[in-house]
Amino acid sequence: MSPIDVGVSTLVLTVVLLLIRTPIAAALGVSATLGTFVVFAWRPGTEFSWDAAVRPTMSLLANAPFSFITNFSLATVPLFILMGHLAHEAGFTRNIYEAARLWLGRLRGGLAMASVVGCGGFSAITGSSVACAAAMGRIAVPEMLKFGYAPALATGAVAIGGTLGSLIPPSVLFILYGVFAEQSIGRLFIAAVIPGLISLLAYLVVIYVWATLRKADAPSPNVSFSWPEKWQAVKACWGIVFIFVSIIGGIYGGLFTPTEAAGVGATLTLLLGVVTRRLNVPAIVSALKESVFQSSMIFLIAVGGKLYVSFIALTGISASFVEWLTHGDYSLALVMLFIIALYLVLGMFLDSIGIILLTLPIVLPVVEAYNLSLIWFGVVVIKLLEIGLVTPPIGLNAFVIKSIAPKTVQLETIFRGISFFLIAEVFVLAAIVLFPGLSLWLPSAM
Repeated sequence: MSPIDVGVSTLVLTVVLLLIRTPIAAALGVSATLGTFVVFAWRPGTEFSWDAAVRPTMSLLANAPFSFITNFSLATVPLFILMGHLAHEAGFTRNIYEAARLWLGRLRGGLAMASVVGCGGFSAITGSSVACAAAMGRIAVPEMLKFGYAPALATGAVAIGGTLGSLIPPSVLFILYGVFAEQSIGRLFIAAVIPGLISLLAYLVVIYVWATLRKADAPSPNVSFSWPEKWQAVKACWGIVFIFVSIIGGIYGGLFTPTEAAGVGATLTLLLGVVTRRLNVPAIVSALKESVFQSSMIFLIAVGGKLYVSFIALTGISASFVEWLTHGDYSLALVMLFIIALYLVLGMFLDSIGIILLTLPIVLPVVEAYNLSLIWFGVVVIKLLEIGLVTPPIGLNAFVIKSIAPKTVQLETIFRGISFFLIAEVFVLAAIVLFPGLSLWLPSAM
């Protein structure tokens, strides 16, 4: 078998392993290890050689994970995760939602809008969509159901709002993309700001139209709040705003690197929580435990991804794919449609981290061959992964909301609510793809 044949075979094997719910790290690591062994054991024109295969395979297993884990940029991941857990333990999540509820609650659909705004605010201090959906879902879904909101709107709004955790910086997916694509994580964070705000605005428009056309789904609550109450709620969010501005402003202004920004953010969150007496020792310990668990899981998956990337480079399958595309003289529009379709289909079945690690070794050389910006493409990829978080049958955010919603709310109801927002996602994705300036304007001004 030629190396390319081995590469294609192991790619199919990886997808099959992922579809049967094999852990992502195991699927990527096993495929890469087995593929590397086969490439060296059955070289074209030679007989099988055990000795010729064992040494390079063991070298891959020994060197690739070590060189990857010692990448300084990856220190950003546990620090940002810790920052998000500390903020949640301190109750900053609740502050964001309460402020949005007081200002938007009187509007038709206002509670759903407040939920999305709350998700956007919480996304600014956590890099996980699942954590965002879970945190806001526990607060917002019962509140909306209590005021008579349709279950589809109540759950769909929080599920789609949770996806902002992947797009609005800081984002774990952007960090992994930056490391594997060898791009500036700081520029990726800044590039996502405008697309993230556009996405949030699009969700608010969907809620407004839904609540206007189907008034029974979003009854106006007969409550009113005074101006002092509203401003007091805004003041309670000063900590979140200060942390976000410190992180993004520091990166944009060149005061510190993304890794340093993660350290600053985690430290500020801890200090604010302690000074305001929102964090005690048990809460800090709980945040540390959750951060260690989540970071360990991500690093294990990333190591599997590094092995897989090294194996793909060995087979030459990426170079062959690029050569096939360039010789076929395919238009840029057709190539982008193929890439978008690939991510949308994979998003229906696989986890976001698995998708990004599975596809980048193949699609990045294609993007470079067409002289496209990898910063812009990173925003496109994360947006596509964001859509995958809410598309059936394996829409992870929908299952998260199902786990915290009342038992009477069916999974089909949640997906039905999400479907209205997916229409807006199509327009937002089209805008990001057709107008790269939306992603590249802010980074160009850094």
